[in-house]
Amino acid sequence: MKNVFVVGAGPAGMFAARKVALAGYDTFLFNRDIKPGGLAEYGIYPLKDKMKFGLRKQFAQVLNLPNVHYFGNVKVGNGYDLTIADLEAMRPAAILFTSGAQGAHNLGLPGETAKGVYAAKDFVYHYNQLPPYASQDFSTGRRVAIIGIGNVAIDIARWLLQDSPSRATEEVVIIARRGPLEIKFDKKEIGYVARHIEHDALAAELDRIKDRCTSCNQDVSPQSVFASHFPMLNEEDFTSISPRLSFRFLSSPTAVLAGTDGRIEKLEVAENDLVLSTDGSTKAVRTDQKTLLDIDTLIFAIGDKHDEQLGLPMGPDGYATLADPEHPNNPHFEVWDPTNTCPLPGHFVAGWARRASTGLVGIARHDGELGAVKTIEYVQNLPDTNTLTEPEILAFLRKKGLHPVTKSDLALLGTIEQQQAALRKLNYFKYSDNESMFRAIAEAKAQTAQSGEETRLQPIS
Repeated sequence: MKNVFVVGAGPAGMFAARKVALAGYDTFLFNRDIKPGGLAEYGIYPLKDKMKFGLRKQFAQVLNLPNVHYFGNVKVGNGYDLTIADLEAMRPAAILFTSGAQGAHNLGLPGETAKGVYAAKDFVYHYNQLPPYASQDFSTGRRVAIIGIGNVAIDIARWLLQDSPSRATEEVVIIARRGPLEIKFDKKEIGYVARHIEHDALAAELDRIKDRCTSCNQDVSPQSVFASHFPMLNEEDFTSISPRLSFRFLSSPTAVLAGTDGRIEKLEVAENDLVLSTDGSTKAVRTDQKTLLDIDTLIFAIGDKHDEQLGLPMGPDGYATLADPEHPNNPHFEVWDPTNTCPLPGHFVAGWARRASTGLVGIARHDGELGAVKTIEYVQNLPDTNTLTEPEILAFLRKKGLHPVTKSDLALLGTIEQQQAALRKLNYFKYSDNESMFRAIAEAKAQTAQSGEETRLQPIS
């Protein structure tokens, strides 16, 4: 018997597990959270129901494969529930790590530990109700700064401007290190919040940075920038609404200043010059000119990083991988040990575990499937490894004092949450803390025992 372990049950992990299972191997998913889905469940904007329901349906189909096994509420890494050595002791034929980029880059600013300063991913987890972030303090004030100019920043702005229960925000300021021609968000995403932009205020900001951009042959006139990135502002009937969304370009945060209560009170930013390189690209260069902004909440969306505690060897860009010398530009999935200058046999990475913060669900799925192909190719040439069975793995986990969540547990939890959604007249309901989920599973087990029925994972329609 030679089976495969997959660590992480986000899109990359789920679709990798599907591919491995369809190749005929029992596949064991180990997931940090109780529920599968990763950023597909806890990172997509809460109101994008159609996308989330579609993914939940596909994930249910994966988990309903008889040779896919699931162990939720089990975090892998040094100092966590299981180490990689613990996984290896269960004798898998291979381990495919898809657990993503669990950490966030720090700002590296004086004062960044002040209250009211949050990493974007943690803040998104909070409003998407991922335990334990859902119950932690992510309070926001009247004037919120977001560092970053991609879709994540716009999602957070949308939440603060439109959907946050606190309704405390009066203005969101998006701070960008570079100019408006380097904007990364999509027109569709900015369309959700464009009405919160004041036409004249954005035009004034473009005029403020015009000379610096013109020196690099960039046209940042309102006519040009509105057409390329803010088309709604060119509509004849455009009117702005509150709360306000504003932008500050060519600015780099340099310090966080806290008030007497320990919460951020001001943000110091430096003005950036735009410099044209010989290849035609531009880069932002910080100047000595600084400004203090009145800010009481700071959220930074500047990218994610790999968790070094996972236990895989680290390279310059995350977990170290072995390049194919004949095809150096192809993606590398096999883990490389740079200390001993040799591959780590049977260890592979895919999805964000291979390249942090790269692409959305479709790209993560594709990368997971490619990683699964490499894993299958490796396993095919192995003799039987006598991998532990599902009951043996459960016994192993419970002996360590863990409380793993299985596929049958997920099905029971889904039943209770569907009941709660019906009672509350909601399209979908989910618990925001692990304790409530465990109570719901116990309640569903009691109901199932009385009825004698078997519960399967049901697709969300």
